[in-house]
Amino acid sequence: MAEIHRTTMVPTKLELLSRWLPTRHWYSGAESPVLSKSGGFRLDDPAGEVGIEFMVVTDASGAEPVAYLIPMTYRGARAEDLDHALIGTSEHGVLGLRWLYDAAHDPVFIEQAALLLSGKATAQDQSTSDTPDLTVHVVPGDILWPAPGFRPTVIDTDTHTDIAFDSDRSTNAGAELIRVHRRLTTGPALERDRSHVDALWSDVDGSPSRGVFLSAP
Repeated sequence: MAEIHRTTMVPTKLELLSRWLPTRHWYSGAESPVLSKSGGFRLDDPAGEVGIEFMVVTDASGAEPVAYLIPMTYRGARAEDLDHALIGTSEHGVLGLRWLYDAAHDPVFIEQAALLLSGKATAQDQSTSDTPDLTVHVVPGDILWPAPGFRPTVIDTDTHTDIAFDSDRSTNAGAELIRVHRRLTTGPALERDRSHVDALWSDVDGSPSRGVFLSAP
């Protein structure tokens, strides 16, 4: 289980995201976002090397607030093959310098997201160590884990990010697709989604909202 440290990060995650978000295709706000943390949860890396967080931030820079889902991975050393997905670096008060990546490109995240969608991984509380997040709902499907040495194909749209990869089906290789819903909306999952994960976040007035974070369309 990942240990959550109550300490500082310099610069903060929100400061890094304020610079990174306007470069994303699915971002619809102003050039200078006005961000607040709104929710999320974590996944465990079985190897204990990579932090995995689903972070929701609300941007109040536009006419209406927009909630964005930003999965991130945290690494203790630079991953050169993920340079294109780097959000930034930050000095962690306990762990030292950390590299923060857009998790949609990170194989560690993709494997755990596939396991979550298949019902084989458990969402963890965002702020408390060794505590499952029971507010996260999973409708599992036949999503198989990536094949060894896979290279994902990642495509951003105006509203979501699609991650395609070859699955490890032992005898029959097949393609899998995970969709990260970047601009969060409330309401039930689409019936056509064969597997999805829905979770909570807070609106700007503090009221709870629920919507789909991940799906396998």
